[in-house]
Amino acid sequence: MIAPADEIDQIMAVMAAAFDPAYGEAWTRRQVEDALLTGNCHYGLAMHQGQCAGFYLTRSAFDEEELLLLAVSPKFRSKGIGQHLIDRFKHEARERGAVRLFLEMRRGNPAESLYLKNNFVPVGLRPNYYRTKQGEQLDAITFTSEFE
Repeated sequence: MIAPADEIDQIMAVMAAAFDPAYGEAWTRRQVEDALLTGNCHYGLAMHQGQCAGFYLTRSAFDEEELLLLAVSPKFRSKGIGQHLIDRFKHEARERGAVRLFLEMRRGNPAESLYLKNNFVPVGLRPNYYRTKQGEQLDAITFTSEFE
């Protein structure tokens, strides 16, 4: 799914505001553009008060879909936008034929409560997968959710 340049601009603006640089989780514009050129990556934007408040980026393969990125700009948090993005991701993945969803996040990510609330369960652990700029190592947790 190729995105118009202005929508990639919006994704990048949210990413810059939402991801703490200490963890190095934000993607570059080139990474986002390349992912969207593959044909099996999808994205969604959430608008609020005329501004892009959040986005998600996914990758589908066969009957599975992986949530690669989900972000809500800090000034729009606690307004239900993260839930809206998860609902939309799940709905669109199901329409594409997914029966199983995956995501991976660093241990301690505040979004974990959102994922747990939406029936994602931890199924794997990658010890010391993430490294902060200060050299601290953090585990990655893999979650899955299946459609009924």
